[in-house]
Amino acid sequence: MSILPRRFERIKNVLNCRMKDLTVLVEAVNKPHNLSAILRTCDAAGVFEANFICEKNQVKTFNSTAQGSQKWVNLINHETTISAVSELKKKGLKLYGTTLNDKSIDYRNFDYTENTCFVLGAEKWGLSNELISQVDESIFIPMTGMVQSLNVSVAASILLFEAIRQRQSKGLLPLNGEGLSTTEYQNTLFEWSYPELAPIYKKYGNKYPNLNKNGEIKKVVKN
Repeated sequence: MSILPRRFERIKNVLNCRMKDLTVLVEAVNKPHNLSAILRTCDAAGVFEANFICEKNQVKTFNSTAQGSQKWVNLINHETTISAVSELKKKGLKLYGTTLNDKSIDYRNFDYTENTCFVLGAEKWGLSNELISQVDESIFIPMTGMVQSLNVSVAASILLFEAIRQRQSKGLLPLNGEGLSTTEYQNTLFEWSYPELAPIYKKYGNKYPNLNKNGEIKKVVKN
C-alpha cells in the first residue's frame, strides 16, 4: 500500500530541515523520561541523529514523553566514552561539554553555526572526568537560583535552540535537504515513508527503490 501524498509531503518537509552537523552526546542519563525528552527536543530542533553512551541495548526512551520522536531521530549507541568521542571527532564535530569548573565559559559566548555536539551528563553527577578531558570546550548555563543545575533535558533544549537561533540569524538552517547527503536523504525518505518495507530490503541487502513525487514506489521497467 502506497503512502498518502499528504503524509509524504509532511515527511519531506521535516526531512528537508534535518541537520547532521548538530547533535548531542548524552552520558549516564538512564531515566527513560529524560532520554525521551531529549529525543523529543532533538526532533523539534531538526537534529538528524542523537548519541548516547551506555551499555548495549540499554538506551530506553520509548515512553509517552518521546511522543514517537524515536521514529524520526536516529539513535547511535556508543558503549564507551573513547569510542563516542573518536567517532564524533572523525565526523568533524566540536564537543561542548556542560560542566562547572574553572575552565567553563558561558554557553552564549560560542558560535554554534556548524559542526556542533553538545555533551550532557546526569544532573546529579555531571560528566565523568574522562569525558570532560575529551571535550573541546567546557560550557555552563548561568543560573541565579539556589540550585545550580537544570534537568538534563531542559539544558539540552536551551543549548540546541541557541544553536538554531544562531543558524537562523545567519540564514544557515537547511530548508531543502542541504543538511544531509543525497544518499542519506533518499534512504531516510524511504525508511520514513515505508517503515514496514525498509527492514525487508535491508535484510536481503537490496537497494531501496525510487519514489515518485507522490511517494509511490516507482515500478522497475525491464528491457
